[in-house]
Amino acid sequence: MSDHSDGGSAGDPEIEEAVVSYLRNHPEAADTLDGIVSWWLPLQRYETSKARIEAALTHLVEVGVLQRDRLPDGEKLYSCVAGRPRAPGQQ
Repeated sequence: MSDHSDGGSAGDPEIEEAVVSYLRNHPEAADTLDGIVSWWLPLQRYETSKARIEAALTHLVEVGVLQRDRLPDGEKLYSCVAGRPRAPGQQ
């Protein structure tokens, strides 16, 4: 079940661009917040709280770049919406 939020949370452009860039190179990728923190974002560059990254992921869901699915254990799985990933604001 895909989760598309209608809220208006502010994103983090730096993190959003890093996620979109990763998906451009790995369009079939899908992962949980922990996996994205650990594997998608370079650890040495992002000494960032999980909350900040989760806020950026939530914003990317809200603007239609990512979709969020719930796994049976309750974890959230993030992946790009059908088609090529694009930065927020691009058509």
